Amino acid sequence: MSRTETAVVTNQNLEAFFFGRVHEAIEAQDFQAKDDTIHYLINLLALFGRSDHYNDTQLNGADKPLALMLADVHTCSNINEQNKILKRLGDVALFISGFFSDSLNRKIIDVDYYVAMGGSAYGSLCIGTRGTRRESTLSPVFAELSEKFVACVDLLNEVSASANIHNDSDILRTYELWLRTGSKRAEKILRALGIEPDKNSELLFVQ
Repeated sequence: MSRTETAVVTNQNLEAFFFGRVHEAIEAQDFQAKDDTIHYLINLLALFGRSDHYNDTQLNGADKPLALMLADVHTCSNINEQNKILKRLGDVALFISGFFSDSLNRKIIDVDYYVAMGGSAYGSLCIGTRGTRRESTLSPVFAELSEKFVACVDLLNEVSASANIHNDSDILRTYELWLRTGSKRAEKILRALGIEPDKNSELLFVQ
């Protein structure tokens, strides 16, 4: 995002900004989801786009490793608190894997770990919210987020993308992302570059 664009965003409603960006990405990715799920994704981006919300989530434990959040779920006997932690886990995993997948690919814990943890958290949340009066209406949203977690990551990748692939290292990371997660966006990028994804073959580059 350029300095000029950043200045514009700070002077407009974040929900409105991400509404436009998400719907552009939906068209580019041919993403299919219920309106409530799309609205949830827009709100998620708007919330994490606010520094005060980020600081609040840090205080509430969102800066914890995902495995420790999951441990908190298992040690908590209150269903409402469990749901709260699962939602935080799913949201953090989705946001990080959607906006910072390139940096994750250079770490020991890769993007597929976040995909597995986030998808599982939303799946458990779908079940856990069915019997609650307050959050039962969100159960179908969490079900779709779990089922289409990789597609949602692709969507956020599209929103955050600021440049095309430039070198062999970037292409290799994209291929690895496709191998690990089955990302439709990564597959589309590879095909556009003339590379036919094949899980039974290796992609090698001569340095």
